[in-house]
Amino acid sequence: MQAPATLEQAIKLGLREEEFQEITKILGRTPNFTETAVYSVMWSEHCSYKNSITYLKKLPKDGSKILAKAGEENAGLVDIGDGWACSFKIESHNHPSAIEPFQGAATGVGGIHRDIFTMGARPIAALNSLRFGNLADAKTQHLLKGVVKGIGHYGNCFGVPTVAGEIYFEDCYTTNPLVNAMSVGVIPPGTKMISATSYGAGNPVFIVGSDTGKDGIGGASFASADITADSAEQLPAVQVGDPFQEKKLLEACMELAKTDSFIGMQDMGAAGIACSTSEMSAKGEHGMIIHLDKVPTRQKNMKAWEMLLSESQERMLVTVKKGREQEVIDMFEKWDIHCQQIGEVTTEPRLKYYMHDELMADIPAESLVLGGGAPIYQREYSEPSYFADVAKFDIHTIAEPTDLKAVATDLIQLPNIASKRWIYNQYDSMVGAANTNTNAPSDAAVVWVKGTTKGIGSTVDCNGRYVHANPKIGAMIAVSECARNLACSGAKGMAITNCLNFGNPYNPEVYYQFVYALEGMGEACLQFDTPVTGGNVSFYNQGPDGAVYPTPTIGMIGLVNDINNKMTMHFKNVGDTIYVLGKQVNDIACSEYLHKLCKVELSPTPYFNLQEEHAIQQLVLQLIDKKLIASAHDCAEGGLFVAAMESAMAGNLGLDIQATTPNGLRTDAYLFGEAQGRIVVSVSEENKTAFENACGANATKLGVVTSNGIQVIGQDWGSMHDWKMKYDEAIEKYLN
Repeated sequence: MQAPATLEQAIKLGLREEEFQEITKILGRTPNFTETAVYSVMWSEHCSYKNSITYLKKLPKDGSKILAKAGEENAGLVDIGDGWACSFKIESHNHPSAIEPFQGAATGVGGIHRDIFTMGARPIAALNSLRFGNLADAKTQHLLKGVVKGIGHYGNCFGVPTVAGEIYFEDCYTTNPLVNAMSVGVIPPGTKMISATSYGAGNPVFIVGSDTGKDGIGGASFASADITADSAEQLPAVQVGDPFQEKKLLEACMELAKTDSFIGMQDMGAAGIACSTSEMSAKGEHGMIIHLDKVPTRQKNMKAWEMLLSESQERMLVTVKKGREQEVIDMFEKWDIHCQQIGEVTTEPRLKYYMHDELMADIPAESLVLGGGAPIYQREYSEPSYFADVAKFDIHTIAEPTDLKAVATDLIQLPNIASKRWIYNQYDSMVGAANTNTNAPSDAAVVWVKGTTKGIGSTVDCNGRYVHANPKIGAMIAVSECARNLACSGAKGMAITNCLNFGNPYNPEVYYQFVYALEGMGEACLQFDTPVTGGNVSFYNQGPDGAVYPTPTIGMIGLVNDINNKMTMHFKNVGDTIYVLGKQVNDIACSEYLHKLCKVELSPTPYFNLQEEHAIQQLVLQLIDKKLIASAHDCAEGGLFVAAMESAMAGNLGLDIQATTPNGLRTDAYLFGEAQGRIVVSVSEENKTAFENACGANATKLGVVTSNGIQVIGQDWGSMHDWKMKYDEAIEKYLN
């Protein structure tokens, strides 16, 4: 056994003094360097959730359709009927993408897909949620180009369509961009879910996939620290992805899933072998003996701790049933994938790692994992001081614009609103086309489940500025917008996954944002009956100028029982009447119009009422079911004008907003305010009476669909072609 580690070494590895003392108590001796290194990563925020687990446990997890609850498996799993199940999850790869945008983003995509297929689910859709600084900044342009190229490269080569996403540009994300990747997969009838567990003394343990190298060592620890000017030097080589290797690994794992030759399987992401061996062992209440010298490596003379903590991509750990070894080896070799036995399961629930028969580490498996021996903290929190400035906002201090057309022209060219064509054109949304239905534009992506009539709707949403203004309401809005996007597409939300991006949890104001955002998220999930199936916490997202906006990104899936009933966002026919569902209020707070054009930094969240939101979504689902509407598109950034214009542009048609401003409502609030719970729909002449009877006071006539151009309250605002060109080219002008 190696010599004992020192407190100085432990602190350099990211452990706190009291944590090092606790490890000593657990082991009954001072840990050696290898053991200390393992604990430093497994007890990092990224792996242990030590500063967040108390509040994560309060989120709603139960639901009639839930097959795997949060924390039970690598990803969430829900029942979509007829023996089919859907697995989905979102995770961050923020810090690696800040340093090496292409590989950081690419390996984020690869890692989230592995979480899905390690459960026996075949990935059928990918989504992403991105945040960057000011697009006029050269560094932001570099990061954006690298991240988008990395996402596109991995997804396109791996063969899973990228079907949806969102992106915002705000100054607070300049140093620390956010790169959140989501994967959705399906398990067909008759195929069992694979569990990340290990048991049965004597059963062999195999590593399958790529060789182990020095890439990404300490990546989990790096993700649990602030980004500084020295971060690039502190991070060992960022993980390098190989999508073609992952494609072969996927097919081998899909073949394995059809057999009963194994006990369990776990992908190797953060903390690599150390994490997969400890989590599988703890879940199965057994232990393992691992011979590290048997692990296939890329570099010679790798040390034990390097092999244990390597985050090399495209690797899995599989516990095989004794006597079935050759069957499993043959299966992986057929796909030209390494399959090497590196250990065996033991009854004693300890992990013993050997190198050339020398014991390098001896650790109780339970002590490494979430809910086991890892520390749990509740940090102090206090209301952010800037809330006082948020409360000072008075709409009457903002002069109403006299030239509405000029405001609208500027608004549609803001990067947060303008077309994301430059980005999505780099993603293949039709690869594996038998499973997709993405050509017709809709608020949520709807993917056909091959062999059924079902469609799975999926979306990612979060406006960080709303959460910054009011963490509880902002998080409620994020959940509600996901549900609204699904409803506008004809899908009933089923469950969520979340990626919780916040600053340093040791900052009381940041921790306040976290605590109240989760409270709001939980309330909204209960309202929409969308339990939380898991996700990712990403703290320490900040640079020298402070933390990013609190950004609890929500990924939600919903079910369309008949794919033919999918609703789209584009206007269909000249002469159709345009209505807005929901309440019109005198509100410009937190809008893109107020923030970017009026230059108001702080204001409250826009108008929001959870019960009204739920009722409008139920209404639009009923209207779709009765086939009373031709299109549906939610009002989000940019407000009513942008929503109506996007529906017109998507259908290559025009619009005439005829309705004058309602009594007591400012024109800028009417057109550009971002009050929540509103949906723009179009209705054919033959359905108008039935539609109005079904909606009552919930629907307000807005105007009519025209063949071309934009008319607004009696003014001719020009040809739709000119507006569409400005909208489509706004982001591209920065990047081409």
